[in-house]
Amino acid sequence: MGPILRGLIKLQRVESRLRAVQNKLARCRRSVLFQENQLRTLQSNLEAKQQETKLTKLQVDRLELELKSRDENITKLRAALNLARTNKEYSAILTELNTSKADDSKLESQVLELMKNVESDQAQCGEVQKQIEEQKTRMEQIRTDAEGKAAELQKEIDAIQKEWDLFAHKITPEALNIFKRVAETYDGEAMAQIERPEDENIVSFSCGGCFMGLPAEMVNILSNKDEILRCSNCTRILYLKDEEE
Repeated sequence: MGPILRGLIKLQRVESRLRAVQNKLARCRRSVLFQENQLRTLQSNLEAKQQETKLTKLQVDRLELELKSRDENITKLRAALNLARTNKEYSAILTELNTSKADDSKLESQVLELMKNVESDQAQCGEVQKQIEEQKTRMEQIRTDAEGKAAELQKEIDAIQKEWDLFAHKITPEALNIFKRVAETYDGEAMAQIERPEDENIVSFSCGGCFMGLPAEMVNILSNKDEILRCSNCTRILYLKDEEE
């Protein structure tokens, strides 16, 4: 194996370490975002429940005004009942009075049911508010822990990045550009070792990245030349196992 492929393999190892720590940093930051989303969800639920409670209260107020108006009408009907001059007039007023009382009873039941809903909604609002306060405390603790951990991870990333730059400086620009493009495609895994069966009597080769078969000519070329060959299926950069390593 020549200096080009050997350099790319070393760069691959550093790239893998770099990506692993970067992923840890991303997960660390996502943990804070997750808690923030949880808080926003609770706050949205509280606002929705408060709006629902407000609308129910408005409905209660409207029905209570209607009840007040009906009560005034019932009072007038009772007075008219005492002043009725004929049985027919008395009977008509009495029927209207009884109908108004029945309607009042239905409205009162509806108001009571709505008031129960208001009490239930207010209790739920209190519970959600409690959850919000607990979530805020939890979120701040996780944020503090995450910021400390993120600072440590960033230091580690900076150190590995310097190592990456050192190895990358020793690689030709053309080879480095190919490596970068493939690494972006496969989350840093730009290199693939050529695999062969353990049974030496079986002559077959495959890409260690996608496991597709490879022609023997590729192996012959890599055995004798230090050049970049890529898998025709996954486009990873192929290399042979270095027996010296």
